[in-house]
Amino acid sequence: MRSAHVVITGRVQGVGFRLWVEAEAVSRGLGGWVRNRHDGSVEAVFWGEDDAVGAMLEACRDGPGMARVTDVAISDTDERPSGFEVRGTL
Repeated sequence: MRSAHVVITGRVQGVGFRLWVEAEAVSRGLGGWVRNRHDGSVEAVFWGEDDAVGAMLEACRDGPGMARVTDVAISDTDERPSGFEVRGTL
């Protein structure tokens, strides 16, 4: 099992990124959350099977069609959320 914290930068707000992340994470059986940040980035936590988390992190490098990802900063975390939620902006 793996838990990863990620901050995604680029054109990632106003393009449906959070809803895309939610759908992708749920389809992979991951727990976690996603939210916009005031600096224009998107922040998320993914918790689940190693392979599923790895696949989700790779998918975040592309995002939905209108997104233009420039960086995906990944760090490990001890957070282990159940279910997946879209949170308010931080």
